Amino acid sequence: MKILINTAMLRSLLRLVLIPILGFSFFQAFSQDLKTKNLVIVTLDGFRWEEVFRGSDSALVESKFTEGKNEIRLKFGASTVSERRKKLLPFFWSELVSKGQIYGNRDLGNMDEISNPYYFSYPGYNEIFTGFPDPRINTNGALLNPNKNVLEFFNEQKGMEGKVAVFSSWERFPQIFNISRSKILVNSGYKDLELPKNSARIQLLNKIQHEGPKLLGDSTRLDFLTYEMGMNYMDEFKPRILYFSFDETDDFAHEGHYDWYLKAAHTEDDFIRMLWEKIQSNPFYKDKTTLILTCDHGRGKGDGTGDRWTDHGKGTPASNQTWFAILGPDTPNSGEMKISSTTYHKQLAQTMAKFLGLDFKASAGHEVGEAISSVLKN
Repeated sequence: MKILINTAMLRSLLRLVLIPILGFSFFQAFSQDLKTKNLVIVTLDGFRWEEVFRGSDSALVESKFTEGKNEIRLKFGASTVSERRKKLLPFFWSELVSKGQIYGNRDLGNMDEISNPYYFSYPGYNEIFTGFPDPRINTNGALLNPNKNVLEFFNEQKGMEGKVAVFSSWERFPQIFNISRSKILVNSGYKDLELPKNSARIQLLNKIQHEGPKLLGDSTRLDFLTYEMGMNYMDEFKPRILYFSFDETDDFAHEGHYDWYLKAAHTEDDFIRMLWEKIQSNPFYKDKTTLILTCDHGRGKGDGTGDRWTDHGKGTPASNQTWFAILGPDTPNSGEMKISSTTYHKQLAQTMAKFLGLDFKASAGHEVGEAISSVLKN
């Protein structure tokens, strides 16, 4: 018995058979070409895009929100935007801008935003790490996150088991990452870092965090402690995925201290510089690690007299406006992104996965935001 196949039928069969094969082969080849084997993620809680791209706001420096005006003028003031932002964030506007990418300068039409409607921390972190905004995540309370996150997904991959770690100043991250389910290491707030065998350095840091001043209250530790905890863990255990969450920018803004807010951002920029230098000096990480920087939400605009810049949330316009930056071996050195476009934080989870040649699937019934293709070399 002969089967007659016309040209149209043949084309259809070829599409059905070859496209999946070619697509799989392309993905495999693309994955093999990637140099990234490790990810380091850093968030600066509630740090506005305005300061990232414009530097210190002279109206706020001269307002009631800045006590040491002369000090801040000298330290962060300048006649041009490019000078001011480089004085505030020297690593961003030297190493990062020359070798990586920075998104979110709305003055140039390049916009980055959150998709969730709440504009505060827990919903923001959920969106970044699960790939979608969830209306059930509408609190900063101790809600166990029902959604699978991308760090949990990484921890399930062969060769990454037990190689994922989170260090945060705010105490809420064990719930955000649902550690009872995800089984990833999360050290947050004033919780001791408990390892099978703590080094002398870790023991000392555990001790210091309880004996030092709790300037941010009982639920949020100082960022330098979070930084030191994570850096020491990095030295000893070489995690493949490492996340630092700093909080002082948000805390000092809520308290209405613009000078402290600027100083915190400047210090965190220096933490990032030292972190990148460590990455580039260690053979385990050098030229095999992508660094991702962002925030969880924006905040209101400052006019020098009002207090909108201190706040964020659904009732505060502009607090959905954010930014992110990427530096690593697979990212073009495009610098400050000037194309008119909008990216969303729900895209970051899949973007992280693509750097490792993986495809992240969200919790059942939810679609993950697509990866941001411009961060990867063609």
